[in-house]
Amino acid sequence: MDEERGARIGRLKWHCRRALLELDLIFERFWERHGDDLDTQGEAALTRLLELEDHDLWALMSGKEVTDDPQLMGMIERLREV
Repeated sequence: MDEERGARIGRLKWHCRRALLELDLIFERFWERHGDDLDTQGEAALTRLLELEDHDLWALMSGKEVTDDPQLMGMIERLREV
């Protein structure tokens, strides 16, 4: 992994630290299982999800809300797998 990508991944991991324990656990498991195979599209989708407030993100993760954005939905499904 080059230095620039390593820095981007480090920032993403930092932003995955959330106030809701449930989200923290999901993101922790995600990085353990999929951190090495995250591509640039995955980075972009994760970045967009992390811009959401915790409660809005949790609503998407728990299925209370849905998105019509296929890129975000793909990342949400990956996160739900863990």
